[in-house]
Amino acid sequence: MPAVNSGKVLVSGANGYIAVWVVKAFLDQGFSVRGTVRSESKAPFLRNLFKSYGDKFEVVIVEDITKDGAFDEAVKGVDAIAHTASPFHFKADDPSELIVPAVHGTTGILKSALAHAPSVKRVVVTSSCAAVLTPSPDAHVFSEKDWNEASIAEVNEKGKAAAAAAKYRASKTLAERAAWEFVEKHKGEIGWDLVVLNPPFVFGPFLHEVDKPENLNESARDWYETVVKGTKDAETLANVGSSYVDVRDLALAHALAITKQDASGERIITSAGPYKWQDFVLAAHRLYPQLPAGNTSYDPSKATHLILYAPEKQQRLLGIKFKSLEETTKDTLEDFKVRGWL
Repeated sequence: MPAVNSGKVLVSGANGYIAVWVVKAFLDQGFSVRGTVRSESKAPFLRNLFKSYGDKFEVVIVEDITKDGAFDEAVKGVDAIAHTASPFHFKADDPSELIVPAVHGTTGILKSALAHAPSVKRVVVTSSCAAVLTPSPDAHVFSEKDWNEASIAEVNEKGKAAAAAAKYRASKTLAERAAWEFVEKHKGEIGWDLVVLNPPFVFGPFLHEVDKPENLNESARDWYETVVKGTKDAETLANVGSSYVDVRDLALAHALAITKQDASGERIITSAGPYKWQDFVLAAHRLYPQLPAGNTSYDPSKATHLILYAPEKQQRLLGIKFKSLEETTKDTLEDFKVRGWL
């Protein structure tokens, strides 16, 4: 399928932490954007945020993404779709609380695109490295060929007793797999192609509506509590981490995934690199000495990163020069300062 370089993009869950930046990235590239939110109460903030783009931005209501036909109206007349809406939290009791909206939301928007959006040429789905990695005590470099079968197995075996992270990871894995299976099943009927982005932990400043740190999304709240409030002990700071990407780079990845011809049909990991929590704490303390110093004996050159991601595919297909950990830290803290959270 040809890449999409102009026209209108539908962004689902447009009031989310990642999605608001995705909307901005498309608008900045000259696209028009139709964003979906669950209720009218979520719309005024977005309309005001993007008012400088005039009639290039509109909001529509999709109350329940799990309902059949939920996106039937929203997809009409758009040229591309960025599906970002999926729950991310670790509070689910029953795994279905995460799995049902993740899977049904994804397949639902694809069904709507097939039935009601002949103008659509490309669909980008925001998956996660949660669908790629398999937790292990040994260091491993994961690539787009890897799938997280372990979390699905744990959820199937243990149900409600499965670890909270496993429930979330299973939801992302099953939703992404459902997207690829839908495309394979309907390849003779669809007039669009699929691109999937797999980010690791997403950090960085905020555009979405949030009134206090306690109401930040999961990853951002963890970052705030660790870096600003100093809630993690020295051993955790030095030994616990993963990989990350700046939310603004991930938003750019969505725009490039639609405009780059060679991204067609690809699964792309978007990781800026690994971290231990102390790396962020140290970067923040250098900028704001009043913030916690954390583990002062930590030596980043001796850190062992257990979860790494192969960068070659992203470099070849999207070519993003990722923001450094220091830049992400600086800009996030400046955002906190403006909000009075420092």
